Amino acid sequence: MTRQMLTFAAIGVLNTGTYYAPYLLFLPHMPYLAAHILATFISMTGSFFLNARFTYRTRPTLRKFLLFPLTNAANFVITTTGVYVLVDLLHFSSRLSPLLASLGAIPVTFVVSRWIMLPKAETAGIA
Repeated sequence: MTRQMLTFAAIGVLNTGTYYAPYLLFLPHMPYLAAHILATFISMTGSFFLNARFTYRTRPTLRKFLLFPLTNAANFVITTTGVYVLVDLLHFSSRLSPLLASLGAIPVTFVVSRWIMLPKAETAGIA
């Protein structure tokens, strides 16, 4: 499981860039939450295939692909709440807040994605 966590984290760094570049491109043209939502959806597909192949070493299936947004749902709720709190309540920069908010989502996203991507027998060892 340690290899999975490290690989998941490395892919997460790559996926953060995949999210952040479109976010910055959209930001001048729309409200920050709209830019956040659109960038999140763009980065989701790549994250699914990279995690299937490298983190969990499992075959990507349509079922897993359709369930994978649950991992992003957890991430989305945590990061969207974080972005809102950081920008609107704490007056942080809307350019940097998504990066800070994403730190809190990593552990939850890992647990949910592992549950979706691996058969129950393989995840039974998690406590």
